Amino acid sequence: MNYLLVAAISGFVAVVMGAFGAHGLKPILSDGMLNAYQTGAHYHLTHSAVLLAVAVWIKQHAMKAAAVSAGLFLIGIVLFSGSLYVMAVTGIRALGMVTPIGGVFLLAGWAALAWAAYKAR
Repeated sequence: MNYLLVAAISGFVAVVMGAFGAHGLKPILSDGMLNAYQTGAHYHLTHSAVLLAVAVWIKQHAMKAAAVSAGLFLIGIVLFSGSLYVMAVTGIRALGMVTPIGGVFLLAGWAALAWAAYKAR
């Protein structure tokens, strides 16, 4: 997978989602739902930047462990941020059960990145 392209698209979408939340949703969402949405946007953009760094590492060193990390980050972004976006916009609070699963994938991405760094030393 071309994680450099995926990171660029993810970062672009993260900025769009953050701007949409700040300008389009602020007047219509409750403070709690807006906060959830903003948390999703924050984690989305942060992990898009991390995904970009991992993608560069993969291009330079072709490490499988780094590619595993990138895949885990991508799944984590979709599940964590995606569930918060959809929950905030639709009000379906049951989607909040998906958010921690996404968080586990993000944590696994960090653990896989640590493993890749350990192996690269």
